Amino acid sequence: MADQQRTTAPDPVLEDASTRDRVARSILEHGPSTAAELAERLQLTPAAIRRHLAVLIEVGHLGSRDQRVYGQRGRGRPAKVFYLTDTGRAEFYQSYDQLAIRALEFLRDRGGEQAVVAFAEQTMQEVAHRFADDDREYASPVEALTEVLNEQGFVASLQPVASGTQLCQYHCPVAHVAREFPELCVAETRMFSELLGSHVQRLATIAHGDGVCTTHVPRPVHPERSE
Repeated sequence: MADQQRTTAPDPVLEDASTRDRVARSILEHGPSTAAELAERLQLTPAAIRRHLAVLIEVGHLGSRDQRVYGQRGRGRPAKVFYLTDTGRAEFYQSYDQLAIRALEFLRDRGGEQAVVAFAEQTMQEVAHRFADDDREYASPVEALTEVLNEQGFVASLQPVASGTQLCQYHCPVAHVAREFPELCVAETRMFSELLGSHVQRLATIAHGDGVCTTHVPRPVHPERSE
């Protein structure tokens, strides 16, 4: 009948684009990943994940490299890991990066490097205030900081290591700006140290081309959060 509703078949092009977005977002949230890890995480077949990875590499959103192996390596070639390029990461940015860079250049020209440092420290205060005001119970200060960072869009997680904990941030909303003005990264690291009451060491940053911002928090971390 003419007035009957027709069933619209799913558009395979739109479905593929949606799946590729899921692949890219999974790498954003979990860091560089192997094809096997992505397939398991997204419940996709190995053939499907390879097809989507090939497209994302072709358009410049992903790159690949040999997986880093810590400790003794087994036989055979190391697995490939896939990571977001600057182009791929830019798909997730919402801030006006170029405007921010020009504003900071203006600030530096008028007020010198110290003005940029002061601005960088001021931008970190939102995280510091939220950390201080958070009255939820956590096992440790670094877990509290991780939760605050997640609420601020940094997609953070903790990875235990023999000498302490690594705080990993898989997304940086200001990475493009921080590449031009590393004072932002320096201020963030200093803030982490102050909030956790511990000397911390920045091992990697997205702004410098690494897949993840990684901060080493050594043991022991002070058991109480600073007021």
